[in-house]
Amino acid sequence: MKVTWNLPDDIAQRAQDAGLLTQTAIEKLLEAEIRRTAGRSLLTMAERLHAAGITPLSAEALDDLIHASRADRKRHSAGGA
Repeated sequence: MKVTWNLPDDIAQRAQDAGLLTQTAIEKLLEAEIRRTAGRSLLTMAERLHAAGITPLSAEALDDLIHASRADRKRHSAGGA
C-alpha cells in the first residue's frame, strides 16, 4: 500500500533529520503505536470489568474453559450430542 502525507515543512525536516521518514522507521513507529493502542484497549477493558465487579479468571480456570470448549466442539463436529 502506498501512503502519501502532507506535513508542515518544519516537522518534515525534523523528521527527515531524525531519520524517521524511511520505510523502516515509519513501519516501526506504526507498529509501536498499534501495540500502545491495543494495550490501552486492554487496560480500558480491565477497568470496565473491575468497575462491574467481575472477577478475572485465573489462568487455570481459563485453561479449563478452553479445553472444555474444544472438547465440546470436537464432540459436536463428530456428530455427538
